[in-house]
Amino acid sequence: MPKALVPVRGEPLVVHAARRLLSATDADGPLVGLLVVTAPAEHVAAFTSALDALPCRVSAAPVDGTPDPADGPTVVVVPGGATRQASVAAGLAVLPAGRPGGSDVVLVHDAARPFAPPELVGRVVDGVRAGHAAVVPGLAVTDTIKRVGVGDRGAEPVVGTVDRAELRAVQTPQGFTLGLLLRAHDEAARHADDETLAATDDAGLVERLGLPVWVVPGDEHAAKITTARDLRVAELLGDA
Repeated sequence: MPKALVPVRGEPLVVHAARRLLSATDADGPLVGLLVVTAPAEHVAAFTSALDALPCRVSAAPVDGTPDPADGPTVVVVPGGATRQASVAAGLAVLPAGRPGGSDVVLVHDAARPFAPPELVGRVVDGVRAGHAAVVPGLAVTDTIKRVGVGDRGAEPVVGTVDRAELRAVQTPQGFTLGLLLRAHDEAARHADDETLAATDDAGLVERLGLPVWVVPGDEHAAKITTARDLRVAELLGDA
């Protein structure tokens, strides 16, 4: 099954991730009024059914106009693409036009980080609203990092030690102004369906434009679930 449907503590990863996004608030109310979930085409119905557990409207239809925040959050499930980049582009394609200039804040999040806390979402949104058009959360790297060369006989030569003070392990959600994210995806569209060329995160697309990306403090609870061990740790720790 798709990773996003793998259950943790009795609920699929995508439900955990969506619930935390939708629970992020500020003084004016919820930060996320519209959540677009991209799913493999053959699993759209399964995603829609799973997300029905949330206290909001869930639909597999395209967005019709700009949702009214007074009506509560809306979740829309659409088919994704062959790569992460293509899937994000598919999600952007169904967004309402937004305000002139594309100043609306758009968050891109991975269901594989199901326990990213609402406070982290708020820091990213605040960063974009403060004037940084591209913002990512990141944690300082604590391991010593070596750069290696071509290996021989099962070993690789060290060619240098990277200064970890300058390194950050980047997480999601990543935040952007709508106009910038649309521009970044438009510029890189020709690579979207090639896994070897497609970007592994949306900040990378902004970097390809030569524009700045800013980092705000990440959160250890936003750990990514990739391996079976990660899944077991998530079962044990959850939001702890």
